[in-house]
Amino acid sequence: MRKKIIILGGIGNGSVIASAIVDANQRGAREWEFAGYLNDRLEAGARIETFPVMGKLDDWVKFADDGCFFINTIFRIDGQQERIDRFEALDIPNERLATFVHPMAYVASSARLGSGTVVMPLAAISAATITGKGCLVMVGAKILHNTKIGKYCHFAAQCCVGANMNVGDGVHIGLNACTRENLSIGKNATLGMGSVLTKDMGGGEIWAGNPARFLRRAK
Repeated sequence: MRKKIIILGGIGNGSVIASAIVDANQRGAREWEFAGYLNDRLEAGARIETFPVMGKLDDWVKFADDGCFFINTIFRIDGQQERIDRFEALDIPNERLATFVHPMAYVASSARLGSGTVVMPLAAISAATITGKGCLVMVGAKILHNTKIGKYCHFAAQCCVGANMNVGDGVHIGLNACTRENLSIGKNATLGMGSVLTKDMGGGEIWAGNPARFLRRAK
């Protein structure tokens, strides 16, 4: 019997990951089944693209008691630490976080994925790369070999992260952005879409451009 996933979030990361789970089932994957959402902004009984809102984030306990698993998709570029703190305050055990890899993704046998990590279609995670818990690797994103990634990082569609990187917690890599190898990116930093990173980024910094340059600090 497939295990049920409830997504914390809604339209955006949440809904595209929900669709990927449904697509995985249609391709023969049998481990997971999408059940619905927990969302603090919508009332229970509302629907997001045909799937139900089942309650608020704090309601996770009763669904865990029913055997459900969870994926957190509540991410933000500015103010990311506030979203991380909200999720961590829920205190969901790691064993109740679903690690979902779409059947059209590639994850090297020597890679290690943290609890609650999502790897979307056509994404690739190369040899000896390690992610912390709750990372989202979106459609077509590439993370090259021997890269160490912290918790709650978001790799937007089609980005490419070079080899031997050290990526801190809460980092966002934007659409189609890419990085040189052997760099460090600090906690809660953001690399803007289409950017090319050739230097280390400090924690809480926002960079953009080609080559990427410092713009400002996150709020």
